[in-house]
Amino acid sequence: MTDDTRIWGQADVSSGKGASDENFPVGSLLLSRKLRPHVHAYYDYARVIDDIADCESLPPQDKITRLDAMEEVLLGQRSAINRADALSAARLRASLLQTHVPFETATDLLVAFRNDSRGHEYHTWDDLLEYCKYSANPVGRYLICLHGENPAAFGPSDALCTSLQILNHLQDCAKDLERLNRCYMPSELMQQAGTSAQDLLAGRTSPAMRRVFNTLLDGVDDLNQQASALPAHIKDRRFRMECAAIVALAHRLTQRLRREDPLAGRVALRRTDAMHAAIAALRAWA
Repeated sequence: MTDDTRIWGQADVSSGKGASDENFPVGSLLLSRKLRPHVHAYYDYARVIDDIADCESLPPQDKITRLDAMEEVLLGQRSAINRADALSAARLRASLLQTHVPFETATDLLVAFRNDSRGHEYHTWDDLLEYCKYSANPVGRYLICLHGENPAAFGPSDALCTSLQILNHLQDCAKDLERLNRCYMPSELMQQAGTSAQDLLAGRTSPAMRRVFNTLLDGVDDLNQQASALPAHIKDRRFRMECAAIVALAHRLTQRLRREDPLAGRVALRRTDAMHAAIAALRAWA
């Protein structure tokens, strides 16, 4: 077996997901045409490393080996081979060198995905926030740096990205546990409510698990409130509109998760939510 085959495996691990599978806009038309290719390069890389961590057929150490190789290609320590996963890291490296966006916005993601690969457990709300610091917040910081915006935007951006990540955990909590044996619901919250992770597979939310969800959504409400300040920090008009739309969608999805049962079916945004986001974006035009 060649060294490349040992590291990368004999097949790609792509999930087949794309930008259209996300709750929130990825490199949308609101962003500058000039910057869109860089955003797509970042998204492609993030999708690959997420797919590696989520691959059901790879053992944990093989996932970590691939993630380490992705980092080496990204940092110029390993040559990219002719595979989509390795090439995504090489393309992002070229983009980061061209735009001078810090490499940490890409390498920090690997911290979270290595934890996912190991099956890391989350005991408290603070543990969950620490995970989001690496799994989600770098995305907002990447966009802020790419647009040359003031670092004062980092705080509300971090709040928004963390909110979006926790909302996604709530949407997918049953699927994550069933497919990946992964649970992001803090164990201390479940224990205090008198429930456990196995109750996520019940097909409907029990009163005890609803208390856990509501506690998490209370925290998300606080994050959304902090995130509401983000558009005011953004000078680029198109990017400001994008931020305003995503903040609005975060508020709308939080409300849906309050009212609907994520264990009975995936709680998703609807056309009316998109309309509210469009109105928020138009208001941010000025």
